[in-house]
Amino acid sequence: MKLTKIVLISFLLSAAGLAQNIDPAAIDAAVQQAMKAWQVPGAAVAIVKGDRVVHMKGYGVRQLGNPAPVTPETLFAIASTTKAFTTTAMAMLADGGKMQWDDPVRKYLPYFHLADPLADASVSMRDIVSHRTGLSRNDILWIGSPWSREDIIRMIGFVPLAKPFRSAYQYQNIMFTAAGESVAAASGGTWEAFVQHRIFDPLGMKGANFRSVDAQQVPDHSAVHQLIKGKVQTGTWSNVDNVGGAGCINAGVRDLSQWVRLQVGRGTIDGKRLVSEANLVETRTPHTVIRLEGTTRGLNPDTEQMSYGMGWTIFDYRGQSVVGHGGALRGFRSQVVLLPKKDIGFVILSNLGGTQMPEALRNSLIDLMLDLPAKDWNGLLLAEAGKTEAEGREKERQREAKRQKDTRPSLTLSAYAGAYRNPGYGNAEVIAGTDGLILKWSNFAPKLVHFHFDTFDVKETGPMANTTVQFVLGSNGEVASLKMLDQEFRKQPTATSGN
Repeated sequence: MKLTKIVLISFLLSAAGLAQNIDPAAIDAAVQQAMKAWQVPGAAVAIVKGDRVVHMKGYGVRQLGNPAPVTPETLFAIASTTKAFTTTAMAMLADGGKMQWDDPVRKYLPYFHLADPLADASVSMRDIVSHRTGLSRNDILWIGSPWSREDIIRMIGFVPLAKPFRSAYQYQNIMFTAAGESVAAASGGTWEAFVQHRIFDPLGMKGANFRSVDAQQVPDHSAVHQLIKGKVQTGTWSNVDNVGGAGCINAGVRDLSQWVRLQVGRGTIDGKRLVSEANLVETRTPHTVIRLEGTTRGLNPDTEQMSYGMGWTIFDYRGQSVVGHGGALRGFRSQVVLLPKKDIGFVILSNLGGTQMPEALRNSLIDLMLDLPAKDWNGLLLAEAGKTEAEGREKERQREAKRQKDTRPSLTLSAYAGAYRNPGYGNAEVIAGTDGLILKWSNFAPKLVHFHFDTFDVKETGPMANTTVQFVLGSNGEVASLKMLDQEFRKQPTATSGN
């Protein structure tokens, strides 16, 4: 009996101590420090402990230069934190016997293929949501592109694998698009309809939506901000509807606090079970090792292991078990974080792209809530970001140093004009005009600036910024192909008329 009382008292004291660490003033200070350090105009944070939302607040402004504040309802693009919604949808289908983790992808998408025969024969639903297919990112196929989800999934099937199947972690958004379309096929509707009816509606996520145009029609939505040459500037929302289950959800922290409650509750909320604990835990089970090297190591100095589950990253942080996922789109950054052994979860949304502010704030909040020794995470991660930027400048300097100046293209510009084709990336066209060469591909039409010999650069801003285009001549001295985006486009024969 005495031992039981001691254990109970110890538990209550521990819980009380943890509750005391949910200090609104300290959280406010941490958020404001992070926003100032990273020049973020606006952010929102929600924290869940047990089954309760213990902190929820907006900070700063929705748009730089406009006093309208960020609120818990302000819509942000949550980007890749969408992925866990897709794998939770898969878990729900598994509960109902309509999908299994190891089912072949082609059971749901007959048109799905991978370029490697072994991978194509073996690829499963589990593979495509654990970043181990061997495909590298190839994000340019969906960013700003005119193609449908099915088009993109068909196209990626022709792209060679960058690494052997199931051999390494390589982040790949299009595979999650395929997972979302598989949810649609298995449920007999659309991915959006399934997530709406099985997740949004039961959780009361009334403000969340799936299309950028819908988000922008809501008065309380955040503007896009980018850091350009050290200055924060507003931009335009990206239309990422075609990426679907990989990253197209828009939401505010009030709605996402309910999502976090479901996750902390291991599939239950307000006494109602929406998904089995077994299948939900499966999404948080390590599947693919993430090597702690390079930038990943620099951004995670207090981590000893990191893996990817299915829609979640699993790692340790200063001795604590953490499950989380980040999101990044043009103008937005996000983090959803779970501390499963502490029954804590939280979400961070910010309206400035290209920063590690959510990761720095994530670490600071964990330190606060678990009473860990404080670190200057803003300073540490800013320094790491500075190193990465310096490495990029050095690579550009080295490239420029190797440039053969005063060279000319081998041929007249008109000789480079024509149609080009790549099995995975589709058709491209090069047009020779009075101002030089123009490349038309996807929805882009950038001007090509001569670098040296038969190599040209895209100097415009946007998704194709800094793309290098190299023309390759055949043995006959004519243009045989062009190389860009790590792909080769073969020049197509010129159509000729005849009887």
